[in-house]
Amino acid sequence: MCTDWGIPRLISRSRAAASKPRGLGGVKFGQVAKMRVHRLYAGGMAHTPLSAEDIDRLTNQPPRVEALRKAIFTIADGLTTAVDLSRIYVDGLENLPADGRFLLVGNHTSAGWPEIVLTAYFVHRHLGVRVRGLADQRVSQVKGLQRDIFEAVGAVPGQPDVGAELMRLDETILVFPGGGRDMLKFKGEEYQLNWAGRSGFARLAIAQDYPIVPVGLVGGDDVFHSLVARNSAWERMTRTFGERMHDMSGVGVPLMRGLGPTLVPRPQRMYLRFGKPISTTVPARVTAEKWEATVKRCTQTELETILADLQELRGGDPFRNLNPLRWGAALRPTDASG
Repeated sequence: MCTDWGIPRLISRSRAAASKPRGLGGVKFGQVAKMRVHRLYAGGMAHTPLSAEDIDRLTNQPPRVEALRKAIFTIADGLTTAVDLSRIYVDGLENLPADGRFLLVGNHTSAGWPEIVLTAYFVHRHLGVRVRGLADQRVSQVKGLQRDIFEAVGAVPGQPDVGAELMRLDETILVFPGGGRDMLKFKGEEYQLNWAGRSGFARLAIAQDYPIVPVGLVGGDDVFHSLVARNSAWERMTRTFGERMHDMSGVGVPLMRGLGPTLVPRPQRMYLRFGKPISTTVPARVTAEKWEATVKRCTQTELETILADLQELRGGDPFRNLNPLRWGAALRPTDASG
C-alpha cells in the first residue's frame, strides 16, 4: 500500500538519484504534426462529457475498426523475433497484475513515441491484452481512417467518464499525467516529470479502487540534444510562436540537434521498467483529498526512482548507443539483477 510513512524514504532516494548527471535529449524543431499526434496521449483528463454514441464506441467498435485492430495486433504478434534482436531492455513484467486490471502511469519523453508503443507492446505480449491509452479529448474529433487507427490500437479520450467506464470493464489503461508539457524538454530537463500539479489519474484510480503500475522509459530524451534552457532569451522570445505551435501556454520553441549539428536522430537503446503495483484503496480515517495527494506523490516518486535507476543502469551498458559491434555484450535484465 502507498502510505504516508513510506513517502519520505522514497523521496530521499529519488532526490539523491536526481543529483547524478543526466543525459541530454530533445525534439526536432518544427515537427508540429508529430507533436499533435503524441499529445493524443496527454492524459489531460478533460471534463467535457462524451456523447452516448462516443461512449458506446469504447466497447462496441465498428466492424472496420475491429478488423483493423486484429490486423495490427496480428502484425505485432509476428514481430517477437525482430523485437528481441533489437535488444530493447525491459524488466518488471512480473509486476503486472495477471488480470489486466491496472492503470499504467508513465513518463513522456521528447522522442514521444517509444514510451507509448513499447509500453503497449510489452504489456500485450506479456498478458495478451490491449492497452487503452487515455489521450487528448480531441481524439474523438478526429475523423476517417486516422480515428479508426487510433481506436484500433486502444486510444480513447482522456476524460473521467471514459476512464471510469473502462475501469468498470476491468481494462488495462495507460496515462501520461505530464502530457505535452512532459515532452517539451529544454536543456537540463531530461527525464524530469512536469506534471504541473495534475492528480486526476490518482483521483480516478482511487474512485474505482484501481491499482497503479508506474512505468518508466529511458532513452527517448537522448535521441536529440536540447541547446537552450527554459527561461533563456531564446525560449522567452519564441513563446508566442511556441504557444501556437504546441497549443499550450508559456512554452517557447526548443532548439535541438541530433547527430553532430544535424537533425538525424542519435541511435539510443530504450530501457523500460514496470514498477510494483501501488494500492489505491482508501485507508480508514484518511480524507479523500489527503489520500489523492498521497497516491499522486507516491506514484511520482516511484516513477522518478525508476527513471534514476534506469539511467544508472544504462551508464554501464556497452550497447547503449546501439553500436552493432557491442550487440552481444548488451546488458540484460538477468545481468542487472545479478
